Amino acid sequence: MASKPGILTDWPWKPLGSFKFVILTPWVIHSSYLYFKGGEKRDLSYILIFPFLVLRMIHNQIWISLSRYQTAKGTKRIVDKPIEFEQVDRESSWDDQILFNGLLFCLGRMVVEKGENLPLWRTNGVVIAALLHAGPVEFLYYWFHRALHHHFLYSRYHSHHHSSIATEPITSVIHPFAEHIVYFLLFTIPLLVTVLTETASIGSFVLYVMFIDFMNNMGHCNFEIVPKSLFFIFPPLKYLIYTPSFHSLHHTQFRTNYSLFMPIYDYIYGTVDKNSDSLYENSLLREEEVADVVHLSHLTTPQSIYHMRLGLATVASQPFTSKWWLTLLWPFTSFYVLATSFYGHIFVYERNTFKALKLQSWVIPRFNLQYFMKGRREAINKLIEAAILDADKKGVKVLSLGLLNQGKELNEYGEFYIHKYPNLRIKLVDGSSLAAAIVINTIPKATTKVLLRGNLSKVAYAIADALCQLGFQVATLYENEHKKLKSKVTTNSNNLVLAKITTHKIWIVGDGLEEFEQLNAPKGTIFIPYSQFPPQRLRKDCYYHITPSMRVPSSFQNIDSCENWLPRRVMSAWRMAGILHALEGREGHECGETMLSLDDAWRASLENGFLPLEIPSI
Repeated sequence: MASKPGILTDWPWKPLGSFKFVILTPWVIHSSYLYFKGGEKRDLSYILIFPFLVLRMIHNQIWISLSRYQTAKGTKRIVDKPIEFEQVDRESSWDDQILFNGLLFCLGRMVVEKGENLPLWRTNGVVIAALLHAGPVEFLYYWFHRALHHHFLYSRYHSHHHSSIATEPITSVIHPFAEHIVYFLLFTIPLLVTVLTETASIGSFVLYVMFIDFMNNMGHCNFEIVPKSLFFIFPPLKYLIYTPSFHSLHHTQFRTNYSLFMPIYDYIYGTVDKNSDSLYENSLLREEEVADVVHLSHLTTPQSIYHMRLGLATVASQPFTSKWWLTLLWPFTSFYVLATSFYGHIFVYERNTFKALKLQSWVIPRFNLQYFMKGRREAINKLIEAAILDADKKGVKVLSLGLLNQGKELNEYGEFYIHKYPNLRIKLVDGSSLAAAIVINTIPKATTKVLLRGNLSKVAYAIADALCQLGFQVATLYENEHKKLKSKVTTNSNNLVLAKITTHKIWIVGDGLEEFEQLNAPKGTIFIPYSQFPPQRLRKDCYYHITPSMRVPSSFQNIDSCENWLPRRVMSAWRMAGILHALEGREGHECGETMLSLDDAWRASLENGFLPLEIPSI
């Protein structure tokens, strides 16, 4: 929102929220009816308007994913400033301008008689559109853009766009509604002239609008994409096409580089930023960033591909839950799942900074189900191994294993790689100590006894041992679990009991919690998971805490997506552990059967600014 919002700031359909596209329904129905009815009223250009809008959205999404991937790697990145949730929320309405254009295209087709039944292609129309864009459109835009930087218009309208310093491709269309009205009038000049002169075609319309989208996305992608060789082959090109770094200076300096796509008007009127050439060359030379700490994760469910930071930005900015409308994307989802079954490389999907550390998150393109398939374990281990060796070669200090990448059956909590490569310089961390410490400090203070349920793991044994030392009564429901825990608890093992009746109000639960067990729990039971994945929520009369995690400090930068199902700016213990390992300068690995002091793990998290989540009351 602009600092002093003016009239026509909001889009007219804002109250409709996510149902805004229903306003296109009458035109979709009408165009389909006319086309399939046949006869003289069949108009291909009319029925193609809606598919064209979908094509534009796909085009924009490709740019978003490409930009986020490239800037996470650091190669040719221009601006280092962070992107936060506030920017993602502000730019979540990027499809409004596509909807707006679609409405006006439909209305124009109905009002302008010559706009009906356009042919597929007319070369003269394409040439006329190009000339009109280079002339009046670029010229008028330049002066309108300069006017928007006058304090009156800037504070009421254009400051909304400039709220984003580190731009993303769709930052290009984040403007108040009033600005978009003017922009559409400008871009309509070539389209309307070709229609009135009967030189328009479906091809010229599509090419011109896609050209605008392409240039807008490129100019705001925050990494340099235009090769230097183009300007070497044809030097005058620097006046005819801008680069991402050229426009990026407009977002950092504000009163330079006003041009739309052609810098020639900035050169004519003396508004070219003096750092344009140097920033362009420095951005091209920028190499891939080397992180201090890497967190290695993987995909979970097939729909999680959309929740990745490289996927749908709005979906990724909220805790992950299955959404009905994502099922409409099943053809792409199915293709991706099938492709990753046979092919797929680890890639960087997020970068962060905290204190002096550079952090990255890498993802293995494999799903939960594949981790549970014995026939896939060897292949997955090879991917994890490749990631470790790559990180070690690059000079990464610490790599933390997230989700199922540290399974006991898969690689013995990461110990497999240490035995195979004893000379690794990188430190491997599984985060078990911090996860156990967080669970213990999540238990309400008035508690004296807990029930431990779920598959026993390294974390479960550490929790049971620590609670027994603290004087808690730790109960289990099954004899075999009781015996296993007895063999692991080193102090006050008498505090381990075998319960026959589930009267406990505090349940410490892991994977494998049965449905009937939940249903037999007393009303008001608090379920505190120690597992990587949250338990299924079956009871509305019980409280379910989230998996071991903490809120990150305000100085933790560039967080614009949620980690799986966790709330905003909340980080899992397993990801935190690698960061703390580096901050504390710890030597050695924390994986296999190795456990750090739970008190030290908790102290380190608090001293470095991580905040405990709200502790439920009994």
